[in-house]
Amino acid sequence: MNCPAIRTERLLLRPFERRDIDALFAIYSDETANVFLPWFPIRTLEEAIALFEARYARFDGIRYAVCLRESDAPIGYVHVENAPSYDLGYGLRREFWRRGIASEVCRAVVAQARACGIPYLTATHDRNNPHSGYVMRSVGMRYCYSYEEMWQPKNFPVVFRMYQINLDGQARENYSEYWNKYPNHFIEELP
Repeated sequence: MNCPAIRTERLLLRPFERRDIDALFAIYSDETANVFLPWFPIRTLEEAIALFEARYARFDGIRYAVCLRESDAPIGYVHVENAPSYDLGYGLRREFWRRGIASEVCRAVVAQARACGIPYLTATHDRNNPHSGYVMRSVGMRYCYSYEEMWQPKNFPVVFRMYQINLDGQARENYSEYWNKYPNHFIEELP
């Protein structure tokens, strides 16, 4: 799937390019912005280059740099993993938090996923990061269940909340891979 660039009111979503290595470093090296992500912050430009090669050199599926329209410099990323989870993931440099940017990005990507024929999206967040859950709900995702996973490579237990949105108008069961995989799963009463 080769998805086109997307423009929103404030943003440009486009593929990462080799010229974005410094921006990738700024995004993935920030310790605060990476607390709730499964990887450790990167420490060197060499790690940023390796990350680019592994994750962004090929534009496959929905995988975008999040840029402010006026600068075209990446301030974050967003992606949808391939089937079966169609997992929506996103991250922003912390100075861009709490401005509605993540919701604007995710609304655009939900629309793009629907246009690309993806039947549903899932997303998970650490329950200690409720702001990510607010973003998921703001784009129409619904909470399905929670599960505890030993997070690797950080090696500590995390309770994740799993959300889903159906894009093709079909009624379907909740995506159950995490429910089935992790024995400590449950449904929470959300505030």
